[in-house]
Amino acid sequence: MTQPLRIATWNINSLRLRLPLLAGLVEALDPDIICLQETKVPDELFPHGALPELGYPHNVHAGMKGYNGVAILSRRPLTHITTAPDWCEKGDRRHIAAEVQTPSGPITIHNFYVPAGGDVPDRVANVKFAHKLDFVAEATAWFRAHPPVRSVLVGDLNIAPLEHDVWSHRQLLDIVSHTPVETEGLLAWQAAGFVDAVRKFVPADEKLYTWWSYRNRDWRASNRGRRLDHIWTTPDLDPVGHMVLTEARDWQQTSDHVPVCVTLAI
Repeated sequence: MTQPLRIATWNINSLRLRLPLLAGLVEALDPDIICLQETKVPDELFPHGALPELGYPHNVHAGMKGYNGVAILSRRPLTHITTAPDWCEKGDRRHIAAEVQTPSGPITIHNFYVPAGGDVPDRVANVKFAHKLDFVAEATAWFRAHPPVRSVLVGDLNIAPLEHDVWSHRQLLDIVSHTPVETEGLLAWQAAGFVDAVRKFVPADEKLYTWWSYRNRDWRASNRGRRLDHIWTTPDLDPVGHMVLTEARDWQQTSDHVPVCVTLAI
């Protein structure tokens, strides 16, 4: 008999600032595992004490002051996996991985925060864009060399790869996050052993967003979104449901990203 395992991902944009909002995520999605990006908290200040009260006594995290940072919160025990490289040798806390035990065997969770890439889509003129492309290429090569099995990859990957992952494919082709070099790179990474779990439920010809800029005063009215947050699974896992918590974009002092959740049958 299979059991559900719900995995949620959210770029929380400062864990300590938005810690109270996690209760809303838990109430709405009831996830077994929560993967957070852009936690912006050094490891010594990580809020361990507050998480068991939310029902998540287990966690692994990698953080730094003011920038980046990733964490995995879990109702089930986690084993921290440390075999992945220091991506681009920058030590900038953009990836963490853990193994969780399930009745059908262990599942590996990879939680990524891909560099945003700045504003200029030119690797020569913009070192941030070069870093982004190099990060994606390095991750692609690593997963090709280490084929994933019973694995889930989630996170703010900062790329909207498909035509209907953005509000206007034509107008965003030269905007960082949807340029051809980025989208081709991300899809090559995905093809290194994963499938797009959310697009299993939402066809590729339907609009799907997870991020709306703070610059949009009425984000619902303009709806100029992008799908930057992703959940991929290896083909040996069975996604049976999903949810994009769009309402979270209206929470007080919220992130510009919204949580995404996939349910697996284990």
